[in-house]
Amino acid sequence: MIRESNLIKYFSIDKLVYHSLDQSLYQVSVVIEGEEKYVSDDNGKLLRSHNLNQLQKKMRKINAKETVLRQDSAYDEMIGGPHKISANTLEVPLADNNLY
Repeated sequence: MIRESNLIKYFSIDKLVYHSLDQSLYQVSVVIEGEEKYVSDDNGKLLRSHNLNQLQKKMRKINAKETVLRQDSAYDEMIGGPHKISANTLEVPLADNNLY
């Protein structure tokens, strides 16, 4: 885990990931030097919000080479599909349109 305030010291972050969780709940992680870490506030609480734009506003000063929205699906497991070696993950590029 990395604190939001510590991200400012990095000139560039490899990837900024907004995780789409359950019922419009979003969480943030970053990839720095090949290692993915979840982002927390200064109290150690994971950054989460029901509003993606609110998280984008918090992360607007972060210089990321790539920004994506990621969703992991449990669909195959729910329907009794065969076990897969890789995760059923959808990852799409995401731009910050400054809608906040």
